[in-house]
Amino acid sequence: MQLDVMLTTRAFAEAGNLAEAAEIAKAAEDMGFAALWNPENQHDPFLPLAVAATVTRTIKLGTAIALAFPRSPMSLAYTAWDLQAASQGRFILGLGTQVKGHNERRFSVKWESPGPKLREVICALRVIWDCWQNGTPLNFRGQFYTFTLMTPAFHPGPIAHPHVPIDIAGVNPSICRLAGELCEGFHAHPLHTARYLREVVLPQIEQGAKKAGRSRKDITIATSAFVIMGDSRKEMEAMREKVRQQIAFYASTRTYKPVLDLHGWGDVCLRLSEKAAKGEWQSMAKEITDEMLAEFAVTGAPEEVPSLLKAKYNGLLDRVMFYHADRPGQSVARWRKIIEAFQG
Repeated sequence: MQLDVMLTTRAFAEAGNLAEAAEIAKAAEDMGFAALWNPENQHDPFLPLAVAATVTRTIKLGTAIALAFPRSPMSLAYTAWDLQAASQGRFILGLGTQVKGHNERRFSVKWESPGPKLREVICALRVIWDCWQNGTPLNFRGQFYTFTLMTPAFHPGPIAHPHVPIDIAGVNPSICRLAGELCEGFHAHPLHTARYLREVVLPQIEQGAKKAGRSRKDITIATSAFVIMGDSRKEMEAMREKVRQQIAFYASTRTYKPVLDLHGWGDVCLRLSEKAAKGEWQSMAKEITDEMLAEFAVTGAPEEVPSLLKAKYNGLLDRVMFYHADRPGQSVARWRKIIEAFQG
């Protein structure tokens, strides 16, 4: 299992602007992280990776994730092609659908058949890249997208590393099957349990892979894990409540209710959803019991966490990163020990 890190972590520096992205990327590579991922939250997911590509040489770089539907597949194709060339083959295009509300009300994008539409995005990207690399006439015609025009003035030409891996993120079985069938990787949502990965995610990925004549080993499965760690009781308690609050936030979204249903906690999702609708954010964490916390998070001293994560995710994950990696006062030396434990 490889240990990755999010670009926005404050373990190294603030990630509020592009100048700091270079510092974070170099530090992550020097310390030995396997990959550096950038989410689409408060900033563009691609621009910091362009900076990172120019100052690193070995660490993989990816979006975790970029939203698929607010962007044309053609726009995604150009950006990914440039990042793949700049990083000399180290870029991974991570895509996700987001939920209906954000697509419609934050991006003003029509919400329509997210699974089939994401399939078309993936297939269209591969057709576009094949056109650029091999000179194949551009001819993609789908239900949602049509691409038939590529003139020399807009043709970027071939690159040294034309295979751009595509990862997708999701929760429901259909997205898992899509990842198994068409993608190089799958990002499990942070709101997961080992049981949900074992009983729902993996079987569906394997089913999709079988349909395409592939196997589980052809798909890299990754996630951000909730980790509660600290050097003192006070620090541990502060992190525990921070994680509890984040779990409550995610669990209030009904899209993720199947994860809770598997453990008989579906009613918690409904209560949290009601509280979120009323803006009762501070009281939501009280709904997350210690039993739930034990399923969703790993708890231990920093030196114990690598072995705990390996034990929890053995056979389930190929890559993992800490959801909260901004532990106050955490030193570079401490990170190096954690990374070395993963590599050992």
